[in-house]
Amino acid sequence: MTSMRALRQESANGPEDLHLVTDVPVPVPGAGEILLKVTAAGVNFADVMQTRGTYEDGPEAPYVAGFEAAGEVVALGEGVTVPAVGDHVVGTGGGAFAEYMVMPASGAVPVPEGWSDEQAIGLILNWVTALAALKLGRLAAGETVLVQAAAGGVGQAAVRLAKHYGATVIGTASPGKHDVVRSLGADRVLGYGDDPGMADLVLESVGGTAFAASLAAAKRVTGRVVVYGVAGGEAAITNRDLNFRQQIHVIGLHLGVLIEHAPAIFAELMDELRALIAAGACVPGTPAVHDLADGPKALAELEARATSGKLVLRP
Repeated sequence: MTSMRALRQESANGPEDLHLVTDVPVPVPGAGEILLKVTAAGVNFADVMQTRGTYEDGPEAPYVAGFEAAGEVVALGEGVTVPAVGDHVVGTGGGAFAEYMVMPASGAVPVPEGWSDEQAIGLILNWVTALAALKLGRLAAGETVLVQAAAGGVGQAAVRLAKHYGATVIGTASPGKHDVVRSLGADRVLGYGDDPGMADLVLESVGGTAFAASLAAAKRVTGRVVVYGVAGGEAAITNRDLNFRQQIHVIGLHLGVLIEHAPAIFAELMDELRALIAAGACVPGTPAVHDLADGPKALAELEARATSGKLVLRP
């Protein structure tokens, strides 16, 4: 097979210019890479931002979209011994919305025993991001955690994990998603703009006008805010704010940067994740699955905040 089906982004005009094509060459794995036969591709808000050209250092159109997938290893690049051909893994790399993609072998994680490929989507980007946010935020049992966008992929994982670690959890979500967040174990569920009170740790991915609310919700002096997303747009905090008004700890998190610059921390997170899976605290996902051809519609619904949980495309 020399060509494949894929979703190609043709411009920076958003999901409406994401089109299914059938003539994309099957990629060839380079040194340190694997070729994956994609069985499930994860949809993330970063994909939406990329379609509009607003994601930092994102690809320029035209490009094959998507960057998270699970599937079967079908070929190995030079120097790769693990994983092996035939293994099922989940990981990240460019061009995931396609029948085949390449990804770095070092970042490919085995699909847990007993899990389907679709259930494993989100294991890295959602669960590890949530775990990293809680660890970098120095969460301790008995503390209060505010999870913004708690019905999203990372948000749902964060609610589950924070409860597992003994925190009191407050989640924010759109009104129609409150029951979902409660079912995950949240102690309180609020709408955006509601007063959450003061929290020891705030997980902030919304940005825009919600950013100021996240900063205001962190306890003075000891409160921490971990910023891992800008879905609602850019927002700023100044040195004057931190000196005179806020007196809080602001911590930035991007999983790709963490993997590149702090591989030892990433390895610790992966060890912790395996323990969480064994303990039943990290559970198989229940994503909403769409055909690859319906990818543009799925991204548009995600952009419109009309979804909850994980979205998966099936090639």
